[in-house]
Amino acid sequence: MNRRHALQATALLGGASALGLFELSAAPVYKKTPPLSAAEIAAIEAALGKKGSYKEDEATHTTALPRNDLKVKVKGESVPISFGFGGWVAIKKTVDGKTAMLMSDTVLLQEEVNPLISAAHTNGLEISAIHNHFFYEEPRIFYMHLHGMGSPAELAKKFAATISQSKISPKNQPAGQSPTPASQSGNTASGPTAAPTGKENFDIPALDAIVKYTGTVNGPTYKYTIGRSDLTIMAMGAEMTPSIGLNSWASFAGTKEKAHIAGDVAMLPSEVNAVIAALRQHNLEVVAVHNHMLGDDPHMIFLHYYGQGQATKLAQGFRAALNELGKHGKGMGHGKH
Repeated sequence: MNRRHALQATALLGGASALGLFELSAAPVYKKTPPLSAAEIAAIEAALGKKGSYKEDEATHTTALPRNDLKVKVKGESVPISFGFGGWVAIKKTVDGKTAMLMSDTVLLQEEVNPLISAAHTNGLEISAIHNHFFYEEPRIFYMHLHGMGSPAELAKKFAATISQSKISPKNQPAGQSPTPASQSGNTASGPTAAPTGKENFDIPALDAIVKYTGTVNGPTYKYTIGRSDLTIMAMGAEMTPSIGLNSWASFAGTKEKAHIAGDVAMLPSEVNAVIAALRQHNLEVVAVHNHMLGDDPHMIFLHYYGQGQATKLAQGFRAALNELGKHGKGMGHGKH
C-alpha cells in the first residue's frame, strides 16, 4: 500500500469499534471509488444533451462546457477559448457508493453570475466559489463553482435545469472555432490556410522536458493537467482527483517565441507563499488566490497566474511553482512531512 492509499484508508476508517477506537489487529484497507455504470453515464449524457468523457481510474464522468460564443482578448490579443475559457461539470460517486457528487466550473460574463446563482439554488445546487482567473481579459470573465449531492442522474438533471437558460448549456452553444492569428491567416492557391495546432505552435518536447510531464494538444493550445498524487483530499465523502477539479494546470497559447501562459496551482495553505515567490521570481503574474471547494479536507487553496514571453521561459516558471508542492508541510508552521 502506498502513502496515498494509506492516507485515504485512514480517513475512511474512523469509529471502527464500539468505543470509537481502531482495532489494532485490523489492517487498513484501501477503498476505491465505485465506478459509474453504463446506465448512469447514459443518464448523465441524456440529461446534459452532450457526450462526455469517463476516466475509469478516477471513476469520474466529465462534460466540457466551453464558451464558444465568446471572443476573448488578453492584453489586446485574441486568444482561443481553449486557453482557459472552457468550463466543465463532473460527477463521481462517494467512496461508500451511497450517493454521488457533482462539481462544476462555469465561465461567465459578469452579468450572468447572479442569474446562475438563483438558478442553481432553485434547482438544489450550491455555490462554492466565485472569482476571476485572469487580468487584462476583454470582456471581463468570472468563474463560478457549483456542487451538489444525489444520484448521478438526479445531479445531471439538476445541473441541466440550472444552465438551461444560459449560454453555458450545450444546446445554446455554437460549434467551436479557434481564432487564427493575423500572421497565419490568408488564402493559398489550394484554399484557406489551415490553422496550426499546439503541435505546430510550440516545441512540445522542449516544454515536456522542462515541466517533466506530458501535456495535451487542444486546438491551437497546449495544456498540462497535474494532480496531487502526494495527497488524499476528501470532500462530501468523495475523493477529489484531477478530473473533478483537484489539479494544477498550465495552458500555452500563441507561439513558442511569443507565448501566453495561464494556469492554476492547487496548494495546501502552507505552500501558498512559496508558490507565489517562485512564480514572481520567474516574472509570472499572480492574478488570484482563493478556494474552489467547500468542506475539503485538507483544505486546498488555488492560485491563478498569467505571463507572456518565450514558451520555454514560461514553462520554467510553472515548473518552479510545482517544485514547491509537497515541501512545506501541511500546517502554517511549515513542518516537514
